[in-house]
Amino acid sequence: MEFNLTAFSSSIVQKQAISEIIRCNDFTAEYGFVLTLEQAAELAEARFASLSANGRIEFGGGVIHKIIKEFCDSPYITRYNYAETLHELLKLFYFYKNETLDLLSDDDLIKFMKDSFNNTCCGSIELLAERELDKMANKIRYGYDPFYTEHRHEDHEEDENEQY
Repeated sequence: MEFNLTAFSSSIVQKQAISEIIRCNDFTAEYGFVLTLEQAAELAEARFASLSANGRIEFGGGVIHKIIKEFCDSPYITRYNYAETLHELLKLFYFYKNETLDLLSDDDLIKFMKDSFNNTCCGSIELLAERELDKMANKIRYGYDPFYTEHRHEDHEEDENEQY
């Protein structure tokens, strides 16, 4: 009889993640969001797939509970898109954790994601992924402060033709 320790430990980690997700319902119910056991299992599976796709490992439930608690009060998340949005945010988190070279803490990356999602992206996952997170990751890779935004108000001088 052969014992597969990897499958056994993976199963335990998945159960821990599901349990942690379900416990978040106590917090998110106040905002009208409750994940079913099936949705929690799908989210835990999405986490496992994202970790594998990005070559990462994580113990316990990881950051799922942080993402859930941070985003549950977003004005752009409804009970109809809640589970799907969490899936996308989770995938983005692990992808951009790699893209930022692990130089941002989990909490800082999640806060940046939420601020961008709620403000400049107006709830668009596509804008979050393809514009805001990408710009931030590029800043980090080139050695700039990831939270720096340039707001310059230059006075335009008139040229010879009195054009700006």
